[in-house]
Amino acid sequence: MVNWKRNLFFIWLSQILSLAAFGAVVPFIPLFLRDQMEISDTGIRGVWVAAFYFAGQVGFCLFTPLWGVLADRYGRKIMLLRANILSGLIMPLMAFSPGPFILVFLRFVVGVFSGTVNAAQTLVCSTTPEERHGFALGTLSSALWSGNMIGFVIGGYSISKFGFTWTFLICGAMLLAAAALVLFFVTEDFVPAPLPNRKTGTEYSPARGWRLPSYSVMVWGLLILFVFIGVARNFDNPFVAMLVEEVHGPSENAKWTAIISAVAAVAGIVSGMLLGYLSDRFSPGKIVIPAALGAAVTMIIQGTAGSLGLLGVGRFCNYFFAGGIDPVFQTMLSRATPPSKRGSVFGLSASARVGGSLISSVMGGYIIFHFGVRWIFYVGGLVFLALIPMFMLIIWLRKQHEKAETGFGRCRTSRVDDCPGNS
Repeated sequence: MVNWKRNLFFIWLSQILSLAAFGAVVPFIPLFLRDQMEISDTGIRGVWVAAFYFAGQVGFCLFTPLWGVLADRYGRKIMLLRANILSGLIMPLMAFSPGPFILVFLRFVVGVFSGTVNAAQTLVCSTTPEERHGFALGTLSSALWSGNMIGFVIGGYSISKFGFTWTFLICGAMLLAAAALVLFFVTEDFVPAPLPNRKTGTEYSPARGWRLPSYSVMVWGLLILFVFIGVARNFDNPFVAMLVEEVHGPSENAKWTAIISAVAAVAGIVSGMLLGYLSDRFSPGKIVIPAALGAAVTMIIQGTAGSLGLLGVGRFCNYFFAGGIDPVFQTMLSRATPPSKRGSVFGLSASARVGGSLISSVMGGYIIFHFGVRWIFYVGGLVFLALIPMFMLIIWLRKQHEKAETGFGRCRTSRVDDCPGNS
């Protein structure tokens, strides 16, 4: 029998290592472009930073649904191993990039094979009792922030003392260590879903094979929402090092970027666990709407910062508010999805978030080139405010979904449109 608590612990630990690996390298790419590739112009460098993030997101967005489908067919553990091992082998190659084009291409390749967060979420949900999904996903979310925090510290110290090449190699070693934890300590009692055919009553046929999956209105609403969450959550991340440079000057950027990002990640740790826990006990509206308001205000505060102290406080508060949004909606998505489809649905949700990140990368590149780095944070605050009416719509859809399952003649179908009174 699978011990879900043991699984959660080791998956959480592996995620800390995985995300620390990326956190040790990715936030410092603006400095890598400046120091190693001698791109000093802020506008041009900002465009390359946006291209770097965009390339990774394109690769991730295109292939994550495929990995999700394969997870439902062949198992969730093997998908997490795939993400860690291949990322661990490819990431160190970035240190030897002769120019920004190769760097961007390698980021695309890593994006194709990565996706440790999505794979870990799917594996945790498949081995955790449903009534504990909020706690489990919130705990896993804390690994995102704690892993990033550790990565920021490792990256800032390693780059300052040993340079970028050793830092990229350390990144690869941490990803391979994360794979080892999953391989030896995580168990999965996986039963593949039956192949679809006409006799089982599914909608599959060769002529209709390209139709959208028959998920509920609630699931599709959440997937669309994740696009906009992806825009908001990733709008500023590529440009934090450049804002530190704007506020503090060109010296010791790696150190101060690491310190501010690590302090902010502490807030994300607390937020993910606390709000994930509360999402099992309170309605989503009482959590996500105040969180979006707080994230909007603190994003704008960062843009106005004239000192590293104010920037650090704004970043800390922003991570606290924004860090609790994902676990709430991931919990809603898990509960609205049949267990046999959670791999593919979580794959689509990850692609949806990354699709939002693609939009934010393009917008960010344009804004920083024409208006400067501070406007990234001003516009980012407005994006968080725009999420609030979308949250309210999803909460309304959730109520309709619950009525369809428990009311209207005790309809139990997972599709709202199939229930009486919802035509």
